Amino acid sequence: MTAGGAAARDAPPGKASTEARGLPEGHLREVRRIAALVEYDGTDFAGWQSQAHAVSVQDAVEAAVGFVAGHPVIVICAGRTDSGVHAAGQVIHFDTSAVRTPRAWVLGSNTKLPPSIAVQWAGEVPIGFHARHAAVRRIYRYYILNRSARSALQRSRTAWIHRSLDAEAMHSAAQALIGEHDFSAFRSMECQSKTPVRLVQRIQVERSGDSVWLEIEANAYLHHMVRNIVGTLLDVQREPDPAGAMARILAGGDRRVAGITAPASGLYLWRVEYPAIYGIPAPSGGFW
Repeated sequence: MTAGGAAARDAPPGKASTEARGLPEGHLREVRRIAALVEYDGTDFAGWQSQAHAVSVQDAVEAAVGFVAGHPVIVICAGRTDSGVHAAGQVIHFDTSAVRTPRAWVLGSNTKLPPSIAVQWAGEVPIGFHARHAAVRRIYRYYILNRSARSALQRSRTAWIHRSLDAEAMHSAAQALIGEHDFSAFRSMECQSKTPVRLVQRIQVERSGDSVWLEIEANAYLHHMVRNIVGTLLDVQREPDPAGAMARILAGGDRRVAGITAPASGLYLWRVEYPAIYGIPAPSGGFW
């Protein structure tokens, strides 16, 4: 979807027209705003965002929810994941004139969704709620299978790195990123954000057996920011001073000096947090 297309489908909170909400013109029934929690395996999709010549998560979710609503809907998400990226806790909202129970939204939508996408929760929220603009923080996780042999079962759910990784060194290096910084060194060339400044509130790297995982919490992200951070950590963990090396890359602001863009298969939109007044639940995360 182009930037212009995104704007047309993403009206400001509480200001959506009937057309932007996906409701038929002249629709006079009371409009309700529904929020939902969606889990998906992004392997077979060209990302969240609707695209003219590719299969997207957004298109599948809109078709399923529209079936339950009995009219077309436009779904707004908390974070637009890229091709191959997964979600344990994607949050969406949509407007509807239909009256359905939360159970009906969940079970009805899931009957029309492919096995790789599932609605986990749904509920009515105030009309001013906005899945993206109301979010106060977003949490991503990145999973690495760190062993000499590749996995057949985890090939699309983790990134496989065969060389030995020092999770403690990676964690130490990652701490250099905490705070509000210019993250240009970890920004893709395609990024359309007006500013490279982001606030990273927490980042940790841990090992459990053959698995190394990173969890990062920030107010927002640049395009490919998490995957570029992971790729850079894979390099600096071998340095004598990993934290110092990471700090220099961050301060330099040069994408060419940072590491590779880590594979999409290891990345998950894990959780999106909102003010408690909206009652958006946390995902269970129990599949891992």
